[in-house]
Formats: sequence, C-alpha cells, structure tokens
Amino acid sequence: MPSDRSERSANITCWVLQVLLALIFLAAASAKIAGVSIMVDTFQRIGVGQWFRYLTAIVEIVGAIALLAPAFTVIGAILLAATMAAAIVAHLTVLTTSFVPALVLLVLLLSVLWLRRSRVLSARDRLVGASS
Repeated sequence: MPSDRSERSANITCWVLQVLLALIFLAAASAKIAGVSIMVDTFQRIGVGQWFRYLTAIVEIVGAIALLAPAFTVIGAILLAATMAAAIVAHLTVLTTSFVPALVLLVLLLSVLWLRRSRVLSARDRLVGASS
C-alpha cells in the first residue's frame, strides 16, 4: 500500500503544479495579448517584431490548456518547456532582465514531465511504433 499512497501524492502534487503553471502561462499570455508595455518593450528589444509577442501568447495559451487535459499534458509541458528554454536564451543574449523566472518555470515544467514520465514513455512508444 505505501506505493499507492506515494503514487497518489505524486499525482496530487503534479496536478497542483499543472494548474499553477497553467494559470501563470495564461496570465503571461494575457499580458502579451493586452499589449502591457513591459511585454511590448521586451519583444521590441528581442528585435523580431511584435507578431512574435502574439505567437508566443498563442503558444502559452495552447500549452496551458494542454497541461490541464490529461491526454495532452506531456505535449503541453514539452511545448512550454521549449518556450522557457528559448526565453532563457533570449534573456542571456539580448535582454537585460533576469532569466531566473524562466528557469524556475522550466524546472517546474520538467518536474511535471518527470512526475508524468509513464505518459512520456507511453507517448514515445506510440511515436516509435508509428514510425516503424
């Protein structure tokens, strides 16, 4: 029975993380779509154009929704983790602001992937089986 209890605890912890992350990414996407000045300035400094701010917001919304849908949790976490990895690179190369918030979010997303590793492995097996 101890494994059932620890599995249940891990599941609850993961759901708490998923909901928290979804709320954070939905809030960030809302700020981007609303054109909050700090977001506009940040994407101006990145230098790609404001369309990239909207694209990033869409990716964050899709990822946040996917985190809350059990069939798509792994996809959402991977999508958002890649987004945070890119954000860290942007902070280290172009922006003058701290990369730490993006790093914390990346670690939390990787924690979700670790806690949901059975789904990650199942998705991998489906992909490998489909390509064979």
